[in-house]
Parts: sequence; C-alpha cells; structure tokens
Amino acid sequence: MNPQIKSKVYYGWVVVLVTFVTLLVSAGIRSMPSILMLPFENEFGWSRGGISSVISIGIFLYGLVGPFSAALLQRFGIRRVLLVAISGLAISLSITPLMTSLWQFEILWGLVAGLGTGMMANVLGVTVANQWFVKRKGLVVGLLTASAATGQLLFLPMLAKITVAVGWKYAVYSTVAALVLLLIIVAVWMRNHPYDVGAAPYGTQEVVKPEPFRGNLFLAPLLALRSALGSKTFWLLAGTFFFCGFSTNGLIGTHLIPACGDYGIPEVMAAGLLALMGLFDLVGTTASGWLSDRFDSRWLLFWYYGLRGLSLLFLPYALDTSPAALFIFSVFYGLDWIATVPPTVKLATKEFGKEKAGMIFGWVVVAHQIGASTAAYGAGVMREWLGSYTVPFVTAGFVCLFAALMAIRIAKGSAAAPQVQA
Repeated sequence: MNPQIKSKVYYGWVVVLVTFVTLLVSAGIRSMPSILMLPFENEFGWSRGGISSVISIGIFLYGLVGPFSAALLQRFGIRRVLLVAISGLAISLSITPLMTSLWQFEILWGLVAGLGTGMMANVLGVTVANQWFVKRKGLVVGLLTASAATGQLLFLPMLAKITVAVGWKYAVYSTVAALVLLLIIVAVWMRNHPYDVGAAPYGTQEVVKPEPFRGNLFLAPLLALRSALGSKTFWLLAGTFFFCGFSTNGLIGTHLIPACGDYGIPEVMAAGLLALMGLFDLVGTTASGWLSDRFDSRWLLFWYYGLRGLSLLFLPYALDTSPAALFIFSVFYGLDWIATVPPTVKLATKEFGKEKAGMIFGWVVVAHQIGASTAAYGAGVMREWLGSYTVPFVTAGFVCLFAALMAIRIAKGSAAAPQVQA
C-alpha cells in the first residue's frame, strides 16, 4: 500500500509522531534503573556503588553508539535500524528477570540496553529533522527531544507502582509488552525519507532522491570527529554537554529516587517528582526548539545552564525542608531538564553543515553521556562514603554555572542567527 496519505497532512508529521513514540519508550527503559536500585539492593544485596556502575556503563555506551548510529541510519535507513534495536532490547529485557548475579545485570543493562537505547537516542531525532524538514526544524528537534521527558512522565509512576505492588519483574514484563507494540508501529508507519512517499522536505517543493551513504560505517564517524577536533565550537559544545549530562540523567535521573529514600520519601512519590519534571520539560524543551529558530542559541544555553545550576544548589535545601520545596524544585528544574538540546543542535548544524551534523552531534552526545556516566557512578560512591547526596548535588550546581559561561564563549559567527519562519 502506498504510504502517502491522501490528505493535507504532510507525512513527515506521521514520521515525527512515530519517532516521538519510539524515543518515549526508549526514555522509559533508560529511566527504569532508578526504580530498580532499591529493590535490587534489598533482593540481591548489591551495593549502591555496584548498581551505579552498571547504570554508568549503560549511559556511557548509550552515548558512544550515537555517532555510529547516525551512520547506520544513513546507510540502512531509519526503519530497519529501529526494528533491529527494538528487537534486541525486547530480548534483553525478557531475560532480565532470570538474572542472579551483578555481572548478568552488567551484560543485560550495561551492555545490551546501553547499545539498544543508543540506537534510539537524540541522534535519531536530529536525523529525522534533517531529512524531513527544512522549515520548523528547531521545533521538531525540540519536540522529539522532549519525548525523553514524556517517557518519564508516562513510565516512571506506572512502573514504580507495579514494582511496589507486585514486584520489579512485572514492571520489566510491562516494558517488554510496550516494546512489542512499538515494533509493530515502526514496521507499519515508519519511512526513511520524503522520497519514499513521493514528497519533498517540509518547506521546499522539489522531490529529491536521497544521496546514498558513502564511506565506511565505522570509519566515517571517526573522520567526522577528526574534522571537528580543530573547531573551538565543537569543544565548547562538547564541554557544555558534558556538564549537561553530569547534571541531568547521570545525577538526577539516576539518584533522585534513592536520595528521596534517604529522607523517608516513598518511592512512588519520588517517581512522581521525576514524572512532574518530565511534564514541565515537555513544555520547556518544545518551547526551546521554538526559541532556537528565533534567537541566538548561545544566550539560550547561557540562561538554561545558569538556571539549572541555581536549581541544583537549591535541591539539598528542598530535600531537607518540605514537599512544597521539592515541588518547586521539580517544576523549576523540569522546565530546563533537556532544553539545551535544540540550541546545541542548531549550533552544530550551523558550524558543520546538515550532512555532518548528525555524526558530529553524536560525538557531542558522547561527551554528554561521559558526563552522565561520571555522575551516575561518582554520586553512588560519594553517597556510600559521605552518607548523603549533598556534595554531588552542589557540585553539579556549580559546574552548570561554569557551563553557562562556556556557552557565551562560542564564536558569534557560529551561532544561529535569529530567524522567524512562516
């Protein structure tokens, strides 16, 4: 059946919707270890540091596979790559309830889940936006980036309730069911390029056949990295994104629920706080995409990192005072959770061009995940040493303030010029 929809709806928006759902489910899977940390401590006797090390490996591989994922998406097409990644994740999660040792958790969640979710990372959203859209690209990137927050919004409270009510194994089985449904959605509705449905990229009139991928799948991302290493913009984007990962999924995404447990806050309520952040980040990151189409991305990053740093400095006080203070933190921090992605993508595309933007942004994401991996493991170890998360939270606040200063050091000529789209 011809997939071209006989209506005024551009098929690229269908692809965006399928991609949104894919990234949403992937985000739900990546958020699960924060729910499983306490049950695994109780059932298996594993230490906080040991569990954190597995999460750290998964976060690192999730980032490392990004540049190569960009090359795979260009070579084999979005649909085929997603079907393979989703199938692998479903198999890995199905085996998880059978594990008995920490090394098995390392393979299933550190290795397989890290690589699988890495195929469905922010690079996927950038690839879809670049192939299907000329206009509204910033909005699309913002919307697809926000899907990670929406995944938390939908999955975390539900999975936490299942875990508390009937056990963590049933939470894993529920996730496998979601992956099977996602597999069907991608198989039926995903398309690789506007040419597949006889359409032009949104904002243009010419139907153009995509250029075939040229070069070695593993060498091309490395060559793209080499070409970027001489750019000051690349180092500043990678550096700020290192601190971004350090202060988001590596720290708050992994350790907020256990930190709340230290203060007697129930797991379901703590998951609700993360979900609340997800709700507000859906608004904040989508708005960030809209803003990146219109304003200087360097200054957007300055404000995003600066405000995030202030919120993290406030967090230890919020944990020690009242639920109202934690609610304020969740709203304020949530608006800024991953709002940094659209302006970072905009700056990378402006500096390196649409053709290389996916792979080079993938390397920027590697820096993000190295930062996240560092925080995921480091905060767990510091919690064991010091008995609280205060030092990791305050440290993250100060490094975000430093990232804000780094953002405005990006050369003005590389920044996206203000642009209003029709």
